Amino acid sequence: MVRLTRIYTRTGDEGTTGLVDGSRTPKHSARIAAIGEVDEANSVLGWALLAATGDRAQELRRIQNDLFDLGADLATPASSPDEDFAPSDRALRIAPAQVAFLEARIDGLNAALAPLASFILPGGNELAARLHLARAVARRAERAVSALADEAPVNPAALAYVNRLSDYLFVLARAAAAESGGDILWRPGANR
Repeated sequence: MVRLTRIYTRTGDEGTTGLVDGSRTPKHSARIAAIGEVDEANSVLGWALLAATGDRAQELRRIQNDLFDLGADLATPASSPDEDFAPSDRALRIAPAQVAFLEARIDGLNAALAPLASFILPGGNELAARLHLARAVARRAERAVSALADEAPVNPAALAYVNRLSDYLFVLARAAAAESGGDILWRPGANR
């Protein structure tokens, strides 16, 4: 269990931050950018959660917890270029089962939705709009994790998780919108 007794440590005053393995990295590094984007996605998900109830709220809380796992994974550099990224007592890693959970939820939600006939506009109701914002922020987090993977080894399950997360949020937003009239369809060139 994590225990924080002090919020400020002054160790980052010189522009670096500590990683799980004890090393320090610049606060503007690709690794810290990815961690920050995942944190922002989690924060926006918390805002979306305020409009969710029941099973949806439970799922979103579970995903928020997984996003902290993802942040811990990204904050733990690979010990070697050929690391297998298996979860262990020494390193908290995103596991394939966490990706499989999202895939199962995507499939379950999507089965009840009409096939897409057009791109859709974010909105429909408050929950759907908040989920679309969370989806867009999750996509940005995915780009940041992908950029980190260009520089350093990244857990493949972490990359898959952040990719599936935006898909899940898209389908969940569609399911939420279906409860109040359905998707708002894009009409290409409608305002020319």
